[in-house]
Amino acid sequence: MKSLVLFASGKGSNAQAIIDYFNQTKQAKVNLVVCNNAEAGVLDIARLHNIPFLIVNKTTIEEPLMITQIMDYEPSLIVLAGFLLKMPLSLLQAFPDKTINIHPALLPKYGGKGMYGNKVHQAVKANNEKETGITIHFVNEHYDEGAQIVQVRCALTANETVENIAQKVAKLEHAFYPKTIEYLLSIQ
Repeated sequence: MKSLVLFASGKGSNAQAIIDYFNQTKQAKVNLVVCNNAEAGVLDIARLHNIPFLIVNKTTIEEPLMITQIMDYEPSLIVLAGFLLKMPLSLLQAFPDKTINIHPALLPKYGGKGMYGNKVHQAVKANNEKETGITIHFVNEHYDEGAQIVQVRCALTANETVENIAQKVAKLEHAFYPKTIEYLLSIQ
């Protein structure tokens, strides 16, 4: 069974979707959760599923011990699911072409430092976009600039609220992120 290491900072809805998906398919398993927020809901999800977790900060994520600890889990992929710290170059170099992220918009629009969650949806709404969606991409040393793997779109109407947009995007994330991970694992 392939090993996944999941990085998340928030409530963990994508983490839950990924865990549930691979609990059914048995093709991979989330073996470690890395989080930079000791109060994050994703840690409750990890506890519920008996998944070990590491809590990191801007300093510890850069330490060689961090890479060693992740290597112990022999990840086929490192999956970012709402992780808000920038991935250090040392970690990306240790796992070349194995770190992916999901962004709640159609990159290159609405990407970059500070563009996450409702900030993205507010910008989409403010610019009267006719569509939005998700972008799953490889992670490089720049925010949201890694090679794109897939984009999935959904239409928007003029009367969409930020909350409606967030719900539409979350539905796409939960449906397509696990399937994209599955595809990437199948071609390794």
